[in-house]
Amino acid sequence: MVDKKDLLIIEALKKNARASVAQISKETGLAGTTVHNRIKKLRQNGIITGYTIKVDNKKLGKDIAAYALLTVDYNIIKQLKTSQHNVAKELKNLSQVEEASMVTGEADIILKLRARNIEELNHFITVKLRNTDGIEKTKTVVILDEVLD
Repeated sequence: MVDKKDLLIIEALKKNARASVAQISKETGLAGTTVHNRIKKLRQNGIITGYTIKVDNKKLGKDIAAYALLTVDYNIIKQLKTSQHNVAKELKNLSQVEEASMVTGEADIILKLRARNIEELNHFITVKLRNTDGIEKTKTVVILDEVLD
């Protein structure tokens, strides 16, 4: 169970995963040894599972972002003896896919995509996604502006 102090530490790490114990201590008002021990405990309990980075995708040449809403063809999936989860997992490994989530509602899987340009996005959707076994249809929404921290 996490308490208020743990949540302060987690929030500090969310802002900057590279923050030192001293920096987190200063930000949260907790003693350095408390911060160190609690981070260790949060990792041991599987609450903190890893550390990550934020990337400026435009500087990497990936100027286009989009969501692809996928409808799964469950008859094909049954024939292939696979699952919706396995389809999502396979798609997550493709270079244009940043995130893959199974959802409820109109779509079965939502992908967050990154591409260099609209041509690359178009090719990925029309050639790769629409020809993936188990995908019945796609609906794509291009992101105009992302609200970032």
